[in-house]
Amino acid sequence: MDNWLEVTVETTDAQMDDLAARLTMNGAEGLVLEDEADFKRFLEENRQYWDYVDDALLERMKGVARVKFYVTDDDAGRARMAAALAGIDAPVSTVPLKEEDWAYGWQKYYQPMEVGEKLYIVPEWEREKPVPQGRTAVCLNPGLTFGTGSHASTQLCLGLLEERVSPGERVLDLGCGSGILSIAALLLGAREAVGVDIDPKAVDVAYENAALNGIGRDRYTVRAGDILSDAALVKEIAGKGPYQTVLANIVADVIIPLSAQAHRFLAPGGVFLCSGIIDTRADEVAGALERNGLRILARRERDGWCALAACLR
Repeated sequence: MDNWLEVTVETTDAQMDDLAARLTMNGAEGLVLEDEADFKRFLEENRQYWDYVDDALLERMKGVARVKFYVTDDDAGRARMAAALAGIDAPVSTVPLKEEDWAYGWQKYYQPMEVGEKLYIVPEWEREKPVPQGRTAVCLNPGLTFGTGSHASTQLCLGLLEERVSPGERVLDLGCGSGILSIAALLLGAREAVGVDIDPKAVDVAYENAALNGIGRDRYTVRAGDILSDAALVKEIAGKGPYQTVLANIVADVIIPLSAQAHRFLAPGGVFLCSGIIDTRADEVAGALERNGLRILARRERDGWCALAACLR
């Protein structure tokens, strides 16, 4: 199987055609031209790899244009690359690829990120790199659908979680998706965690991400089902509790009815952390929590999103 080099030359929309012409004159073949519109189309066509798109990533890609070409990853290919780039004064980067890597071009958009004061979200392919001092690494495979930690709502929830999770406690993650929140809780010292998601694919995804972090099924249980309508599931999950922390990074329309069931899961003194709330509906959600016997402890907002922490009155 051949190995290849993807050669990327940075440019601007205005200069892209001229750069492509010069590369062609120098012998480059099979050029791929990308501009901001291509990036947005790429996101749309590959949306199965993420739940939300980070606003910071969109800003970073604003106005960016690239010309790419491919050469074999050997002496002959590198000589062709050098000839194609002769006389061109522009930033150039290369990425080694195997034939099967074409399906994973989206990986270049994910880099490790610091979240809150303690956490460090690491894509699986970056796991061997050093972790900043004082940070706890949470390794994820963002290519497994669901959450990656880049969205403001997830970061708000992680920030509240790291402030409140205590060693030895039980955690329930409702709408667990990739498992990022419950896995982070376990890495921060929780003894056991249970995750639930309405999408059956989340079970394998969360277990795989847990395994990447050395967490086994003796500490982590994931179930598929609708916690709002499945009485048997509610009974099973409640039976594994009570939980000192219950997480729900979903949407307002699910958090509101969930708040009526919080008392089934929360231990005395436990905390219900909810996020995924558009700021224009934050007061509505806070009101529902209070009507359902919860007291608001904290409210955090970022980039148009809100997260709330509450406890039983």
